[in-house]
Amino acid sequence: MTWSEMQPLLSEECWNTLYMVGWSTLIAIVGGLPLGVLLVLTDRGGLLQNVLANRVIGQIVNVARSMPFIILMVALMGFTRWITGTTIGREAAIVPLAIGAIPFFARLVETAVREVDGGLVEAVQSMGGNVWTVVRKVLVPESLPSLISSTTTTIVALIGYSAMAGTVGAGGLGDLAIRYGYQRFETELMWIIVGILAVVISAIQFAGDYAARSLDRRGGRSGPAPRLRLLKAKKPLAADVDTVA
Repeated sequence: MTWSEMQPLLSEECWNTLYMVGWSTLIAIVGGLPLGVLLVLTDRGGLLQNVLANRVIGQIVNVARSMPFIILMVALMGFTRWITGTTIGREAAIVPLAIGAIPFFARLVETAVREVDGGLVEAVQSMGGNVWTVVRKVLVPESLPSLISSTTTTIVALIGYSAMAGTVGAGGLGDLAIRYGYQRFETELMWIIVGILAVVISAIQFAGDYAARSLDRRGGRSGPAPRLRLLKAKKPLAADVDTVA
């Protein structure tokens, strides 16, 4: 196979991979961010302490994370067909990719949020801040560098998942590698795909690390913050409010 024959195939499947990974990442962030924060808030000593709910949510996340992606993809075929009308193609691949990434990202979010300095939480509480205020003003902003690193990790994992999805006709570079590199013995094309994936992953990792370091320096952090143990919300004392004022 000549380069002129490879180029259109590579261009199309690169776009398909970026399309699948992009939408899956967006859905994973939308679903995983609140789930990860909820795991912290409902933990023992959390602002919304509920041990039963925390254990149920944690168990669901653990089961979803432990399931190999290829099995998850096959198990969700009925649900995927109900959502997209098909089980083949890039739109169909987004469903298992997103569902597999949500619990993965949620655990990363949980770890990032637990690193926030508990003193900041107490300061907001002393000024009468409710749970939503603590989440919006402290937990998410202060853990943003770690959240960006978590997003980068999730994107890299999703690229690997998308290549695996190509084995069942989802499209993308994985599908191209299977159909041409493996089944038709186009070894040169296979190594080109490997090189493209290596370059893309390296670029994403570099961009994510740079963004996380930039935000970390801007926030004046010199190292990891102490582990957070969220305290239950207390009614602010009048004296505290006057002092802050």
